[in-house]
Amino acid sequence: MAETRKNNITEVINTYSKRLMGFIRKRVNNEADAEDILQDVFYQFIGNTKPIEQLTAWLFTVTRNKITDRQRKHKPDLLEDMYTNADSESAFDWTELFFDESNNPETDYLRNLFWEALHDALNELPLAQKQVFVLNEIEGVPFKTIAEQTGETINTLLSRKRYAVLHLRERLSVLRDELLNH
Repeated sequence: MAETRKNNITEVINTYSKRLMGFIRKRVNNEADAEDILQDVFYQFIGNTKPIEQLTAWLFTVTRNKITDRQRKHKPDLLEDMYTNADSESAFDWTELFFDESNNPETDYLRNLFWEALHDALNELPLAQKQVFVLNEIEGVPFKTIAEQTGETINTLLSRKRYAVLHLRERLSVLRDELLNH
């Protein structure tokens, strides 16, 4: 009986992996997240103890739910959220500094001010928050890779990054306000 179940599971995984992965990729930007979702779907399938009458519909429903769940809880704050302030039409926008290619002294000065303020604010953070922020946001390392390297859960890493972003946003808003008011 156990051997039959194992063969059925293997057959389902082999039959549906490519279709489900294609479905997931259309809805998820990150390949690592897509692989995680597919794995979660198959874990749920393997752990399921109730009969499934419409296997294809069940798999796609579970996949859609896993994608939705991941999108709900996996909305980390982005560095660009710290740069912009949507509250005001005339707000200072840090992103303008990074895409301004006119190497004029004022832009260079403002860029230096930004990086100094960011560096100082990063140094005020607890080491764990600073590390996850730098790895993920500045170096572009995916959370999954950081989790594998550190042994921390992705949710823990997301939480640390969130605290870092909130602190950095606050500190950079002080600099922005000084620039706007002078």
